[in-house]
Amino acid sequence: MYEEQGRSKKVEATAQLETVQTALPDLDAIYREHHAMVFRAAYRVTGNASDAEDVLQTVFLRLLRRDPEAEAVANIEGYLRRAAVNSAVDLVRSRQAAANVPLEDVAPLLPENPSLAPDRVHGSAVIRQWLRQAVARLSPRAAEMFVLRFFEGQDNPQIAQALGTTTGSVAVTLSRTRDRIQQEFRSYMGEDK
Repeated sequence: MYEEQGRSKKVEATAQLETVQTALPDLDAIYREHHAMVFRAAYRVTGNASDAEDVLQTVFLRLLRRDPEAEAVANIEGYLRRAAVNSAVDLVRSRQAAANVPLEDVAPLLPENPSLAPDRVHGSAVIRQWLRQAVARLSPRAAEMFVLRFFEGQDNPQIAQALGTTTGSVAVTLSRTRDRIQQEFRSYMGEDK
């Protein structure tokens, strides 16, 4: 009886492994083509290379574990970008209290103007960190639109298409979100309205 249960479990595990193995060639090609974009999107949100790598891994593991019976993704690049942004925002939210590696530690990876004064570099790093935390406080939909627009540089029609909404909805959400963040920033800096 126990031997029969063991064989049954082996057959189930083998069937699951075969499903994963048949999906791997497609996943491998998707990874090779899109991993850099996913990493960059995550890095722009988190500001941390290690966190961006975690997001990259999470996004592709979710894609690997996706139900084979699930509907096919029509726009894989858009899907992966959205997944990266959402996972990165979730990560920033969950790690707000934890210490992060300063952006300056990975500065050699980014093209920066070497003539910036150290106090200005520090100030901009503080502001970038504040902005990441402000984005993490937004609703998921508003955060996703904000990141796609201002971190990824997509225009409103691209965002509307990616999120399945109208350009008007995107414009209104972005306007309100930008106003809210500007107001919070003024308060943070101790300025009056």
